[in-house]
Amino acid sequence: MTTVTSPLAGRAIGLAAVPDPVFSGAMVGPGTAIDPEREPSEAVAPMDGIIVSLHPHAFVVVDESGHGVLTHLGIDTVQLNGEGFELLVSKGDTVTRGQSIVRWNPAAVEAAGKSPVCPIIALEATAGSLSALRDNGDVKAGDGLFTWN
Repeated sequence: MTTVTSPLAGRAIGLAAVPDPVFSGAMVGPGTAIDPEREPSEAVAPMDGIIVSLHPHAFVVVDESGHGVLTHLGIDTVQLNGEGFELLVSKGDTVTRGQSIVRWNPAAVEAAGKSPVCPIIALEATAGSLSALRDNGDVKAGDGLFTWN
């Protein structure tokens, strides 16, 4: 069982509210989304594991049971070519829950015409394998988002 915690402070809004059909339709996988606070911040690891994929706008952590969680910082933010994002770890690094991964500014993303909403996705999971899913209310970094059984 894997407990996934929020990599960001903001408001849980659920995947259906994500302004991108790939995420809102759960095509990448089930999970939730965070509408982040509009201030410079650091996205942190949602669980202990290894960074298997790392881009300025997105990262994947895989835990010892093989569960991979994607944190996607904003929508269409790949088009910003890394501008405004600072990587704080490297691909292949072992990280602990709450460790800073990427420094970014959601307000700058919004000013660039992109949505700062952040999908948090359980990769290759079935919707039924997630429980205690947070899809509303304020969250702080480190608050529980869902449990992956």
